[in-house]
Amino acid sequence: MVKIAPSLLSADFGRLREEIDEVTAAGADLLHLDVMDGHFVPNLTFGPFIVEAIRKLTDLPLDCHLMIEDPLTYGPQFAKAGADIVTFHVEVEGDPARTFDAIEAAGARAGMVVNPGTDPLALKPWLPRCAMVLVMSVWPGFAGQKFIPEVLEKIPVLKDALGYAGDIEIDGGIAPQTAGAAKAAGANVLVAGSAVFKAKDRAAAIRAIRQA
Repeated sequence: MVKIAPSLLSADFGRLREEIDEVTAAGADLLHLDVMDGHFVPNLTFGPFIVEAIRKLTDLPLDCHLMIEDPLTYGPQFAKAGADIVTFHVEVEGDPARTFDAIEAAGARAGMVVNPGTDPLALKPWLPRCAMVLVMSVWPGFAGQKFIPEVLEKIPVLKDALGYAGDIEIDGGIAPQTAGAAKAAGANVLVAGSAVFKAKDRAAAIRAIRQA
């Protein structure tokens, strides 16, 4: 079954409780939280204390995507703040094994993210540890970008060539016009930001993505 994960990056943080309540009532399966440090990507969003505040507002699973240079230090902090799953980039320098250990020890599931320009084979050593693989269908750092269809070729590589059987999430430019292709390629978790939060009828937006 396809799961829809509205990205709070596109929400109105001035009325965050209402935004979360609306997408929950509209049928969201989980909430996607984009964490940026201003170094790994040229934008800056929020830290663990915001995740802690969001955790108090919802029972939905929190899917925390770390676009940061130091997931070993900060990944466990987001887990302790209430994230259910924490994903970090394969492109980040460091020790992924220690990062997996630290996130899991802090109480969250862990996974990895692959950028549009990265060969999915880079994930091969770590796939047995991934609770989820996130395939970026835009370059990370900004909301509202255009979907890059070529990234869909990574998903059959992960599933067929590498034998990955866990959740495959896709993030970037997901809307009714692109959701069908993402699902057909093998993704089962679809992150949607602008397509949900910029819609007047959030339930209709989520339903249209799911039906597509």
